[in-house]
Amino acid sequence: MKVIKIGATWCRGCKVMGPRWKEIELENPWLKTEFYDFDQNKELVSKYNPTAMPSFIFLDKNDNEILRLTGEIDKIKLIEAIDQNKDK
Repeated sequence: MKVIKIGATWCRGCKVMGPRWKEIELENPWLKTEFYDFDQNKELVSKYNPTAMPSFIFLDKNDNEILRLTGEIDKIKLIEAIDQNKDK
């Protein structure tokens, strides 16, 4: 499983979620994540067509979308989503 994180420097929710994701990534070193800045990576961001920011797109082993979360999300909810999808 991989999580695509889309955000921007001007996005308040993105600033909240950055440290939260950093904790999760440190606690789960097996988890693959990629961050795309909305303004700096327009081509890659358009591939995922985010409807809100921040956006977190969970992909399976074949890079198919299995879950999409947006906004400020509680760390516990993120961990639950990761645990439920980690073997996909």
